[in-house]
Amino acid sequence: MKSIHPVNIFFILLLVISFGLPLAHAKTEGELSAGMVNPGHKEQPDWFKVSFLDLFDDIQEAAENNKRLMVYYYQDGCPYCKKLLEDNFGQREITDKAKKYFDVVSINLWGDKEVVVGDKTYTEKEFAEALKVQYTPTLLFFNENNKIVFRANGYYPPEKFSALLDYIGKKQEKNLSYQDYMEKINPQPSSGLLHNTIDSVVSTTDLSKHDKPLLVMLEQKKCNTCDELHLEILKREESVKQLSRFNVVVLDMWSAQTITAPDGSKIKIRDWVKKLDVNYAPSLLFFNDKGEEVFRIDAYLRAFHIQSVMDYVASGAYKTQSNFQRYIDERAEHLREQGIEVDLMN
Repeated sequence: MKSIHPVNIFFILLLVISFGLPLAHAKTEGELSAGMVNPGHKEQPDWFKVSFLDLFDDIQEAAENNKRLMVYYYQDGCPYCKKLLEDNFGQREITDKAKKYFDVVSINLWGDKEVVVGDKTYTEKEFAEALKVQYTPTLLFFNENNKIVFRANGYYPPEKFSALLDYIGKKQEKNLSYQDYMEKINPQPSSGLLHNTIDSVVSTTDLSKHDKPLLVMLEQKKCNTCDELHLEILKREESVKQLSRFNVVVLDMWSAQTITAPDGSKIKIRDWVKKLDVNYAPSLLFFNDKGEEVFRIDAYLRAFHIQSVMDYVASGAYKTQSNFQRYIDERAEHLREQGIEVDLMN
């Protein structure tokens, strides 16, 4: 069994994961729709690798075939996992690309199989706890040296996902940052607008002073998912209610404008984005009154999850409940007791 190299411990500490929840009995959405839409168990593609879950061995085997390892975290009942399997891997072009460049290994968030990482052995769920897994799906991409070169936190729509496979599969991270790559290829049609009409900060250039929790939305003008966020999700009554609990600012993630960041430092927005390792548009970053980031959304989420994150931060629940998945489960149950339904994908 291989020993773990110090530089590779890095990946154990840095995983943030995007998810869906297994709550049943969904009806239709009104103001908030009621019980969760639960797709139940979804069969994974038969071309996924059958693995003993010794991750470093899997990385080596992939490298021997001129591939890289993609680790897929999932859970039964996760609607975003369902979208990944059906909407993304259901497209032949994406599947062919994934099979060409990657060995894909799945890990069950709540499973009991052993996962071996160097000289450490966990059950799947113990490993998830050690990594502080909060969401599914999350995809981790490893290079030939056991290092994570990219992690996709949550569901990426097909166009962005296909572009990501090209970026990692062709090893373009050696010459070009992911942010610059996505700006260059622009894989999705969009309105071409920056949706900054919801700004509620005193100053859009000095983010160091605010009387409420700060929500920074890092976006770009050519962004289909940004359009969906602002033109549909944030216009809902519950979303408007939650937004009012924050000082909100929308920033162009490619801007060279200098701002005062929440921690008081002066920096260009595009440099701040790279410093924060923001790789997805839109990304929603939440800061406390000390200018410290306390949570972020950096993947495709629908209304209920976005509203729940805002409530999680604005209520201060993150200070006592570090596991967001447990928090959102409790919130959904509370809403169900009130007769309110929640459809995750509406």
